[in-house]
Amino acid sequence: MKLLRLNALAPNLQLPKTAVTIGNFDGVHLGHQTMISQLKDIAQTQGLKTTVIIFEPQPLEFFKGYDAPPRISSLREKVEYLSELGVDYIAIAKFDNKFRSLSAEAFAEILKNKLNTQSLVLGDDFHFGKNRQGNSEFLKQYGFEVTNLNTIEFEGERVSSTRIRQVLQAGDLALAAKLLGRPYSMIGRVQYGDQIGRTLNFPTINVRLGRHKPCLNGIYATEVICETTSLTAKVKNNDPEKSGILGYQSDALFGAGHVGTRPAIKQQHPEWRLEVHFPAVSANLYGLLMRVTFLHYLHGEKNYPSLEALQAGIDDDVVKLLEFRKSTPKFPF
Repeated sequence: MKLLRLNALAPNLQLPKTAVTIGNFDGVHLGHQTMISQLKDIAQTQGLKTTVIIFEPQPLEFFKGYDAPPRISSLREKVEYLSELGVDYIAIAKFDNKFRSLSAEAFAEILKNKLNTQSLVLGDDFHFGKNRQGNSEFLKQYGFEVTNLNTIEFEGERVSSTRIRQVLQAGDLALAAKLLGRPYSMIGRVQYGDQIGRTLNFPTINVRLGRHKPCLNGIYATEVICETTSLTAKVKNNDPEKSGILGYQSDALFGAGHVGTRPAIKQQHPEWRLEVHFPAVSANLYGLLMRVTFLHYLHGEKNYPSLEALQAGIDDDVVKLLEFRKSTPKFPF
């Protein structure tokens, strides 16, 4: 897979003839996966390479800022999942004032001249260009072969990023896993926080979210793996007496996860955090790239009246999450 940076002023990319699909691909869910499969089939039949165009930021994030829908997947996660599906090129289109102002004709020229597009696979409601002027029929008249993919359904309802956001926000991680085709996870580096957890005797890792706001909010059972090294070995080598509780996957640690803005802590500018406490672990994990997989929703974020009440609440949460781990010997979904 090769990453391409795409904008209106970029020179022609000198690509081989390609089959292209376009969209936000937030979540890279079952519907997206079906689209990629169709794209690959067409490319193989016609002797083309495959290209997926994604937008960064996503258009609604550009137009609405913080009020845009929460993200299912960060850019890093999208690229990883699309790469796993075996596409040849991922073109990241910088969505800015210049890009949003492109006419349908100018966008079609980018497809033709920069990406050497021969064939397109698009959703049934796809529109593009300034004021959404363009659609599949426009592209057909422009000379492209266009295949429209019908809506993919699961249990009688459309599989969409909107539905998955709603399912995640409701805490239904099992249904989210079915719609995504994998358990829901987030990937990010461990960064420095304000270390309040240490003062409460519950140290946490603070994992960079890589999105303006997440789809989750509350307390979760999680398991964490490191994408670059053995997490269990690193923890054990640091302190053999505090090697933590194993997760379900190989080389994973079980943790108590929190996603939210921490309303119980006075902050001038509240921000979203992803924090994980590893019971029976003491180790320096700063800078490591972690994948946090969400296994079980315990409850939503609470606004405790004091730090003492917060500490007691965390203690109760950790006990209940450890009970979940003990009572769930196999991966939950």
